Amino acid sequence: MTEPTESKTQAEFLAPLSEVDPALAGLIGDELTRQRRTVELIASENFTSRAVLEAASSILTNKYAEGYPNARYYGGCEVVDQVETLAIERCKELFGAEHANVQPHSGSTANQAVYFAELALGDSILAMKLDHGGHLTHGLKVNFSGRFYHFHSYGLDRETGQLNYDDIERQAQDLKPALIVAGASAYPRKIDFDRFAAIARSVGAKLMVDMAHIAGLVAAGLHPDPLGPSDYVTTTTHKTLAGPRSGVIMCKQPYAKAVDKAIFPGLQGGPLMHIVAAKAACFRLAATDEFRERQKQTVVNAARLAERLQEGGINLVSGGTDNHLMLADLSNTGITGIEAENRLEEVGITVNKNAVPYDELPPTVTSGIRIGTPAVTTRGFREAEMDEIGAIMLAALSPHVSAEELKRLRQRTDDLLDGFPLYPHL
Repeated sequence: MTEPTESKTQAEFLAPLSEVDPALAGLIGDELTRQRRTVELIASENFTSRAVLEAASSILTNKYAEGYPNARYYGGCEVVDQVETLAIERCKELFGAEHANVQPHSGSTANQAVYFAELALGDSILAMKLDHGGHLTHGLKVNFSGRFYHFHSYGLDRETGQLNYDDIERQAQDLKPALIVAGASAYPRKIDFDRFAAIARSVGAKLMVDMAHIAGLVAAGLHPDPLGPSDYVTTTTHKTLAGPRSGVIMCKQPYAKAVDKAIFPGLQGGPLMHIVAAKAACFRLAATDEFRERQKQTVVNAARLAERLQEGGINLVSGGTDNHLMLADLSNTGITGIEAENRLEEVGITVNKNAVPYDELPPTVTSGIRIGTPAVTTRGFREAEMDEIGAIMLAALSPHVSAEELKRLRQRTDDLLDGFPLYPHL
């Protein structure tokens, strides 16, 4: 009997990326090198696990599954139904949610779906100012949120750099919004969700919490839980959760049908089943003791780095941090946010420029930088490493640092990273 021969087409189908597209494979390799040689301090980034990477790159990407488990518009969904159900049940158990929709492609889509489910176009919403720590989907004029709805913004107290709940309550009483949004992308303190819920109830508004940044801390019991007080909770699944780049909506059971309809067919077609599977893996890992310990260390690391930066003369908005991030106000240093971002990148430390409350510089420049510890904690850094990072940052941000000194600081960063290999299996 003649052995079957592999056709040219089949050979191309099974060929690795490095053979099919060496240019693209090379760029992915370059990015792996960059991640390995960088102290990653962007607060919204993390390193996801091998298990999540495997699920995200699985053959589930081949399957269309419009609809929901046991109610699909395509055949052949018996396996992906189980995958999505597993993700839903794990999410509900992890956070204590009554209902979870795991199909949103992003946190922005999740927020949009809640707005579509709860509001009419043009309704009023009260949310956090973008330049005080809010998100694009919390009412930025050029974002869909600012174009479709009438947003009003609350900010931080000029003296304390923290939320002033009495002021927020007064605003809510004056505006009578249909929805109040709590949660932030650059707020370093714990948020009192019970107080937000009381404010919302007092004016007949619903409360949505965007916990994208703090979801991992909430899962580990290190931040006040928004699920009980809120009508809706949205989150991304990366950041502190360390899962795939995607989103989730959780809500009280009475709102479940409207939320599901807003996602499909309202905003999306087929869900990304490989990413839904990666979320299931993420939720499984987030329920472990190891994950909870890592979240504790993330908070400890942030506090330690904040202390070192303050000792070196860097001003932090609100005077410190309760969570995984801090916001440095560089107004007193003579360095802008974009200059600090670029200079730190020269020494192998990645942060992002960020507006600070009452910032007088444009968002392309800013007076501050946002700094976070999820990624370095996942990599294994502890207090001693935070001390070294703080020392390198302070030296790099000195107004009189020389080009030669920046090269020496880059070497210190490389020496630090050598002890913490990243993705050695790749």
